[in-house]
Amino acid sequence: MADANRPDVAEREPGGDLGPQRPAGSLRTTSENAGRNLKEWLKEQFCDQPIENCQDTRLHDAAYVGDLPTIQKLLQEDSFQSRINEKSVWSCGWLPCTPLRIAATAGHGHCVEFLIQKGAEIDLVDVKGQTALYVAVVHGHLECVRILLEAGADPNGSHHHRSTPVYHAARVGRADILRELIKYGANVDVNHHVTSATSSPTFRPLTCLVVCPLYISAAYHNLQCFKVLLEAGANPDFNCCGPVDIQNFSRGSAVCIMDAVLRHGCDKAFVSLLIDFGANLNLVKWETLEEGAPGRIRVNSEGMQMFKEAKSCPRRLMSLCRVAVRRGLGKCPLHLISALPLPDPIKKFLLHEQ
Repeated sequence: MADANRPDVAEREPGGDLGPQRPAGSLRTTSENAGRNLKEWLKEQFCDQPIENCQDTRLHDAAYVGDLPTIQKLLQEDSFQSRINEKSVWSCGWLPCTPLRIAATAGHGHCVEFLIQKGAEIDLVDVKGQTALYVAVVHGHLECVRILLEAGADPNGSHHHRSTPVYHAARVGRADILRELIKYGANVDVNHHVTSATSSPTFRPLTCLVVCPLYISAAYHNLQCFKVLLEAGANPDFNCCGPVDIQNFSRGSAVCIMDAVLRHGCDKAFVSLLIDFGANLNLVKWETLEEGAPGRIRVNSEGMQMFKEAKSCPRRLMSLCRVAVRRGLGKCPLHLISALPLPDPIKKFLLHEQ
């Protein structure tokens, strides 16, 4: 769904394609049946029990309102314990969800924790491919996010859903949630290779800039998230893994993160961070920065000036060394830099703390 404040960054929810358009005159005759039939179809496809056996939604309703005593009482019964992972259409809505998914959506951490203790499967997905962790991130429930991650939830969400917890946290500016996801191993780069369970990865070169966590944090001017992602080892040029075919990028489109930052008129602090973290300034061609260039949104004059000055001067040797060391360590060990047997000033330098 496109954000009203950012018309230049369009997003569509999975399944958001409206499909073929019906004639206007047919809408009235089908609208009433459409809602009922969709609800029945969802029940048939995604409820673990037949429709006639899905009427007792007390466990789901208790999870929605955060009624832990009722959940504890119900789960003493074998019938409810055996249905703890049932995706039921509950009385407060018609999206088939598990009790854990519902509690995570509503932000009831104590219920989330208890349901996990009683055997709720953490990474089950709903009809939209969303995990309990993803919806907890979407609704900004930091406590639920921590509980789910500590219990072993996949910090990258589900491959059935094209958004990820990291992407959403970066988009809405929740640096606190982003740090938790990264702490538990979330991938801050996007892997654009097409993979399947039966085939090896297809190494298709990237031919356009991916709307990735680093990009989206810049587009929404979320500086803290932008910094957290770079500190965690996000690729400062493309924020993705795999080969890149920059020669086949669309003419006039952003060719790297720095180009996107300049086009979105980001504050010079964004430019400074990319420079510090080793972005390749030569990827941005002068002709793409001329006045009236296609795809231009707005330009921050201070940010542009900082970029031009940095591009015209050679990088400092200390800066090059820091970039080389960090890249040599890779992403996963970056948080272990503080434990290295090095003098504190060097560790702080490698961690960009000075």
